[in-house]
Amino acid sequence: MLRYSSALVLTLALSAGAQAGLTASASPVTWRSGSFEVRWTGNQLSVLSRTEPGKVLWQSVPGEAFAVAGGHALEGEDNRGSYTIDEHVRYRCEQQQVTGTRISGNTLELTGRYLDSDSRCRNRTWSLRFRALSAGQLRFDWSHNAGNYSELRFASRADERFYGFGEQFSVLNHKGHEVPVIAQENGVGRTHPVIAPVINLASPGSAGHAYSTYAAMPQFVSSLNRGLVLENDVYSVFDLRENDRVRIRLFEGRMAGRILQGRRMLDVISALTEYTGRMPELPAWIQQGAIVGMQGGTQRVLDIWEKLRAHNTPIAAFWLQDWVGKRKTTIGSQLWWNWELDENQYPEWSLMVDTLHDAGIRVMGYINSMMVDASLKGQHQRNLYQEALSRGYLVKKADGSPYPITNTDFDAGLLDLSNPAARRWYKDIIRDNLIGSGLSGWMADFAEALPFDAVLYNGQTGAAYHNRYVEEWARLNREALEETGRLGDIVFFNRAGFTRSTRYSTLFWEGDQTVTWDEHDGFRSALLALINGGFSGITLNHSDIGGYTSLSKWGLGYSREKELLLRWMEANAFTAAFRTHEGNQPEENAQFYSDNDTLNAFARWARVYAALAPYRSQFIREAANKGYPLVRHPMLHYPEDAELAGLKDHFLLGSDVLVAPIVNKQRTWKKVYFPAGTWINVWTGKAYGDAGKPTQPWWNRFNPANGRWAWVPAPLNQPPVFIRADSPWRNQVISALRRAWKG
Repeated sequence: MLRYSSALVLTLALSAGAQAGLTASASPVTWRSGSFEVRWTGNQLSVLSRTEPGKVLWQSVPGEAFAVAGGHALEGEDNRGSYTIDEHVRYRCEQQQVTGTRISGNTLELTGRYLDSDSRCRNRTWSLRFRALSAGQLRFDWSHNAGNYSELRFASRADERFYGFGEQFSVLNHKGHEVPVIAQENGVGRTHPVIAPVINLASPGSAGHAYSTYAAMPQFVSSLNRGLVLENDVYSVFDLRENDRVRIRLFEGRMAGRILQGRRMLDVISALTEYTGRMPELPAWIQQGAIVGMQGGTQRVLDIWEKLRAHNTPIAAFWLQDWVGKRKTTIGSQLWWNWELDENQYPEWSLMVDTLHDAGIRVMGYINSMMVDASLKGQHQRNLYQEALSRGYLVKKADGSPYPITNTDFDAGLLDLSNPAARRWYKDIIRDNLIGSGLSGWMADFAEALPFDAVLYNGQTGAAYHNRYVEEWARLNREALEETGRLGDIVFFNRAGFTRSTRYSTLFWEGDQTVTWDEHDGFRSALLALINGGFSGITLNHSDIGGYTSLSKWGLGYSREKELLLRWMEANAFTAAFRTHEGNQPEENAQFYSDNDTLNAFARWARVYAALAPYRSQFIREAANKGYPLVRHPMLHYPEDAELAGLKDHFLLGSDVLVAPIVNKQRTWKKVYFPAGTWINVWTGKAYGDAGKPTQPWWNRFNPANGRWAWVPAPLNQPPVFIRADSPWRNQVISALRRAWKG
């Protein structure tokens, strides 16, 4: 939650009375480097494209300050990983003067000072440097000595649309909104009118809000085929509420970033991922079937495996998050965060792993960067919390004591990722206890909970390192694979992300959605986040099939319905990974093994997912090479189609397969929008789009599907999925999917 202090309100009020001014004693200058041109006219600064003459990539508002300095005393209040931010901006320096320009080699530098009457601003100096790095990236570096706050302002068009900012669950086009950039818990219920108030009553702030997200990134990609990404790690806010301008508030005295360009939005994403990093190709084994998420011990795994075999279900892996043992908590069932095999939970573990491996099935597990005191559990070989405590490997409070991180009804210690020795120790645990136990992957959970007032080994505060911690957690897991020679074979999946997490992560997942259909925190929010992440370089992503968070007691509340589980299966068969989760209250939820009908459906969609491997693999390779997302909003390929721009429940798998999942309960038809071209229904062979539309249902006269819209029948087990008629994959994909569907 973003909250303004009274000091900030006063500052804004004062600012409204005195417009931010721009004066100059420096002469106009035009500087060209590579694909970019920077032009200073005397009252306006512009960055232009040289590959597309006349295209504006960044431009200040004429006569107004573009680099506003100031001071702040930001505070962040944490409640179980959810943050309330008080910005406390104390003053702003808004009377900017440009006093000089200098070209040195391939760098342009503008210098100046502030002329505000406030003594904290008067005659304080600033410097802004530009340097072209590639055809798609122009780096800027702005520094000043006027305080610890930086605000970059630039012009925007009223019709410009802004996408990205990480994995956003509630908003597609961010124009008109204010976007806080901080990795935190997604929240439970978020904007849900019933769930959110109940959650906040029990744990203030834990419901989250429209912009709370595990994976926040200070970047955007614009409909004008331009973009921007900050290099800074600290908290920032992108204010897009005004029609004609953007303000980026950064709570640090220096701002650096990249201005991005491309002929298409896909090219801008590619330029973005040159800096942020591109996710590697997934190994072949993970694409061969379902990742079966379950718990319960060795015999239960073998029993479920037998049922799955009886239904001809392709299995890539069993994901056994309770390999470390289970504990009961206030939200249901959680794990013992002491990262070693619990042989009481999984007797004859090695035999089970070998048996599954001989059948071509991997085993995956779970880890996060926190530890609990294993003495509370009872039987254990090592107490990792006590080891970390004795070695000084935990994040500390100001008094030097370990900082307790509260999760539901227990506390944990948080690994200090700024400590090289702590990192080495944890990588050894991954090598010995996870990889050494035969795991071929794991959920690398959490990383958003570093408190702002924590003290780290490297001397930084939690406020400065909070978002960086998220990246470093992914990096530690990546290093563990590289150092054991298993990168390209083992897959770990993260939910938390920041700017460069994609440089290290092998797979993302979307965290904990509620087991509901809605757009607040349910199925529809998961689809939107999947699409949005692609604008931020999260190329390989997926969600828990059926969602995670149940809120059920005495038969009341919310638990996973069978229909929701089935529709979620249908959608996720067309994403990067096909993985189930029993949820936090397994006994309350419909599961893939609940009845024969659901087992049949699960087998069908696991086969469909596996059948798509040849097609999907080429786009996974494209993601690794170019940074294009596997799952794409259709506007990335059809940017001129204004109707497409607002769609939140249609996506492309690669470039040729259009998916429009059923996202409402008890619906057997879907109103689908078809981009340019002819599209073939992969199940029925009927043509849509340029070819017209088949006979429409009787209710079309009351709710007409006009133009490129068409009503498409979508009974259970037949979601609306189409392939371009001119796709080179058309015959192969249709044939493979129909065979898989029939079994």
